[in-house]
Amino acid sequence: MYRLNRFLRQLPAQILLLVFTLIWSYPFIWIISSSFKSQSEMFLGGINIIPKEPTLDNFVRAWDLANFYQYFFNSVIVTASVVLLVLVLTSMAGYALGRGSMPGKKLIMTMLVMSMFLPKGFTILPLFELIVGLGFNNTLMGVILAESGPSKIVSILLFVGYFASLPKEMEESATIDGAGYFRMFFSIMLPLSKPILGTVTIFSFIGAWNAFFVPLTFTLSKPSLRTLGVGMYNFFGTNSVDWTGLAAGAVMSVVPIIIVFLFLQRYFIEGLAGSIKG
Repeated sequence: MYRLNRFLRQLPAQILLLVFTLIWSYPFIWIISSSFKSQSEMFLGGINIIPKEPTLDNFVRAWDLANFYQYFFNSVIVTASVVLLVLVLTSMAGYALGRGSMPGKKLIMTMLVMSMFLPKGFTILPLFELIVGLGFNNTLMGVILAESGPSKIVSILLFVGYFASLPKEMEESATIDGAGYFRMFFSIMLPLSKPILGTVTIFSFIGAWNAFFVPLTFTLSKPSLRTLGVGMYNFFGTNSVDWTGLAAGAVMSVVPIIIVFLFLQRYFIEGLAGSIKG
């Protein structure tokens, strides 16, 4: 009886939340549906979700004619490299700032936080000059370095909060056992930070996979090196737009993000909770 009364009390709120969920998810469901429709059905079918004559031609056209297979391969290389670099650099920076006693640590933290408010357009010119000076312009390496270098302050702060919350007795015990600074980090501290690693992986993966401005800037002379975010513009012609092909390309682009998020969602939630608690 108690459970029934509790269910009835919560029923209006649950119905309201369900309605908002359907409204919020409808555009994504409509894109998936449109990827299986013809151009005429997409424009004349209204808000219907179920295609009358489902077809896979849009996916074939997007994969072959729009060169999605090459863009997909480039995105995999760039995203995997960016995630790896970001994990290594931000975890080490977070450990140094969260556990170290270096002079000027507060000033460094303040500058990092202030740099978060700089628009990406302000930093692209010096970044471009740096990549060109290194000889990596119009290469995937240039895209990887440009995408993994700046604007990762949130990831550093997540590691700082997590490492700062760990008890000092762990380091003291490791020091007594003869562990050095790097061994302590890679063998003890880094394995303990799996929740933050999962969170940063998701953030970095989504950012690198959906990147547009940086890959476009550093592959202007070599369109074959572009990633999916830039390749989507192949569906925009001079006088027309291939909307169903664009929908199919969007579906293919978002599937890897969903897979990665579902695989790491437990670490994502734990990482955010752990960093806030710390």
